[in-house]
Amino acid sequence: MPLPADMIGGLRFAAIDFESAGAARGETDQPVQVGIAACPFLEGEPELWTSYIATDKPVLWSASQVHGITTGMLADAPSFPSLWPDIRSRLVEAVVVGHNPATERKFLRRFPGHGFSPWLDTLALGKMCVPGLADYSLSTLCDALGLTSSVDALLPGRRWHDALYDALGSLLVVRFLVRELKLSSQPLEVLGKAVGK
Repeated sequence: MPLPADMIGGLRFAAIDFESAGAARGETDQPVQVGIAACPFLEGEPELWTSYIATDKPVLWSASQVHGITTGMLADAPSFPSLWPDIRSRLVEAVVVGHNPATERKFLRRFPGHGFSPWLDTLALGKMCVPGLADYSLSTLCDALGLTSSVDALLPGRRWHDALYDALGSLLVVRFLVRELKLSSQPLEVLGKAVGK
């Protein structure tokens, strides 16, 4: 029997991650890749979607060293505004998940009035539910929970700092912790400071 829509087990979750071009001091950063991994009720196969994003400035060498995306790889990429309908359709009416999602929220502010809420921060969730880790990077958290092999199995050939790989990692962290801590029949507010508007 499905859980009520106001309980964690009855909610749709959509994790989002952006990779960026990098920015020199005083410049505005721009997204170069977006990935979204979504799941109704945290069950079933995640719906996976990703795209490169055109930018009007070159990708900085330092950013490329992190995510492996070069300016040349974006030559035929769609513009950020043209991707908005795809992004919106995947995030609307979902708990939006991100790992320390300040960057994601910043880039989405380009589209005022989108209304995505609530947000669930897997960095805060990890600190709350998995104490004692040396750090709380997404890769460390997924390794500690035994989830990295699951991300690899669903996205072979990708790695950390690929937007879709990171989004899926965040989604699987939420799924794992909700199952392990038996939170499906609890309201989202039980996750405390990990939840924000």
